[in-house]
Amino acid sequence: MRYGFYLPTRGQTAMPEALATLVRHAEMAGFSSTMIGDHVVFPVTIKSPYPYAASGEFPGGGEAMEPLALMAFVAGKTTTLRLVTSVMILPLRNPVVAAKMLATIDVLSNGRVTVGVGVGWLREEFQALAAPDFDRRGAVSDEYLRIFKALWTESPVSFSGQFYRFEALRCLPLPVQKPHPPIWVGGSSKAALRRAARFGDGWHPVGANPAIPLRPDELRAMLDELYRLTEAEGRDPKALTISYKVPVSDPALESFYAQGAERQPFSGTSEQIIDDIATYARLGVSELIFDIRSASLAESLERIERFGAVIRQTAAV
Repeated sequence: MRYGFYLPTRGQTAMPEALATLVRHAEMAGFSSTMIGDHVVFPVTIKSPYPYAASGEFPGGGEAMEPLALMAFVAGKTTTLRLVTSVMILPLRNPVVAAKMLATIDVLSNGRVTVGVGVGWLREEFQALAAPDFDRRGAVSDEYLRIFKALWTESPVSFSGQFYRFEALRCLPLPVQKPHPPIWVGGSSKAALRRAARFGDGWHPVGANPAIPLRPDELRAMLDELYRLTEAEGRDPKALTISYKVPVSDPALESFYAQGAERQPFSGTSEQIIDDIATYARLGVSELIFDIRSASLAESLERIERFGAVIRQTAAV
């Protein structure tokens, strides 16, 4: 089992000195990766329902670091930590520019980039950025993934698709990782599972979805479907990385578990968390992502130490 953590992208803990302190402590504590979220702008009026809170209301505000720039910063402050976009909203950026930026960071980090991808939920952000049609975002995302793979593995390369095309060009240097940086597909919808089966090197669900909390039985059923779809694509399901984002703190979600007389997974004592780790490992999860974010740097560091102690305990078992 490997372990990652959500990197703060807003507030005082997302300032340069705080970020450098967090990522260096996390490396020393035994974390393998950090997850970097993606938003570019926040329209003042948001009517789109947020899928990862029981209330449907987006808990953030108007502040967020741009993830690829933040990824490059963290690459320069660390030596072993994998840098994961979690998740990069594919239609928000020109696919050639995004592919080049990710390849550049992969070279400068000595091959530590993982490209977590999603299709997005915030219609108003798409509109503000003049992104492709929000209602076609799934098809656009699939095409952009094909562009990424072409640009990362061929030179010269050309592409002619439904949404984007370019004549023969060179986009060098190619990424360090071969054939290309791993692609993890986020989301728990049927479309997301099909995308992971067709394009992904891994599946990267979040356990905080109030509609599908991804308790063990729910996760097992979705993994069965993912493996079936992967085999149908002529690919090996065993080659997929399953990276599970542990439920984040959401009072409504905690209330959901309380009403059902259940404990929210990965909450409680260290022993209970270790038991949860073993349960999800048996299902096939190979990386767990913990939430260390707080408005306070001291509290974030305390959470790193707490989960670091859990990591050490599980390694000793």
